[in-house]
Amino acid sequence: MYTSYYNLASMPFDLNPDPGMLFLSDTHKEALATLQYALMEKKWFLVLTGEVGTGKTTLIQVFLQSLAGQTTKYCLLSNPSLKVEEFYYYISHCFGLDEFDGNKAKFLLSFTELLEQAKEKGDVILLLIDEAHVLPIELLEEVRLLSNANPAAKTVLTIFLVGQPELNEHLAHERLLPLRQRISLRFHLHDFTEEETEAYIHFRLQKAGARRLDIFSNDALSLIHQKTGGNPRLVNLLCDHCLISGFSEGKPVIDQDIVRSCVAELHSPGHQIPRGGEAKKSLLRKLTGL
Repeated sequence: MYTSYYNLASMPFDLNPDPGMLFLSDTHKEALATLQYALMEKKWFLVLTGEVGTGKTTLIQVFLQSLAGQTTKYCLLSNPSLKVEEFYYYISHCFGLDEFDGNKAKFLLSFTELLEQAKEKGDVILLLIDEAHVLPIELLEEVRLLSNANPAAKTVLTIFLVGQPELNEHLAHERLLPLRQRISLRFHLHDFTEEETEAYIHFRLQKAGARRLDIFSNDALSLIHQKTGGNPRLVNLLCDHCLISGFSEGKPVIDQDIVRSCVAELHSPGHQIPRGGEAKKSLLRKLTGL
């Protein structure tokens, strides 16, 4: 394995979300601050968007870790492809309410009691939905109705909708006008600049125990940014492949030739890594098998 060859303690470009590996670029710092501000000021709805692979899920995990010791009860829904009944069952379980038995009125009474108790104690109730761009319109309407459960909702309930840019198109549906009117904050995560891409690669190498940071040449770093557009997940994919190739070829330094070779191997002949949203998603599905 290339980790031994490059004197690394672990694989630096693993694709699994890891809060300990979150590189806080300027846009990530601002996004994290926006999440914290929205919770502190008890904003009603917040919408956070970002292209595939920009680190939304990892950012959420870091944000939730920052809540330790605070008076916040939260429910994270990371797989929103649910039926309405399943949605209420999940919410009930997260917030410690009676198991949802299909009686929506009974659920709303329990949820209202939760909100009133939170108001008395000065607590905050947070519902955070990841991958919100796949929520059906009907379920988004149910989410809005939760914010109408009780007058106390506006002072204790905060809802974060996190997803790909298509979420904004989803929310533009005519039936969701009442929900759009409740959105207090919006933020969009951007890809890395060239300087941030270089800093990100060095950061990941350091976290993996690298004893030197010149494993990638300066020209290679510049080409990696050019080919990935600064998308973190694409950077991980390409860098990992480069290290595998460098190891197999016995090269202690990853240069432009290795990067070009890896790009050619990862993609169909004559195609570069695309930067657009739909093209990028198609690429990721192709490379990861998703």
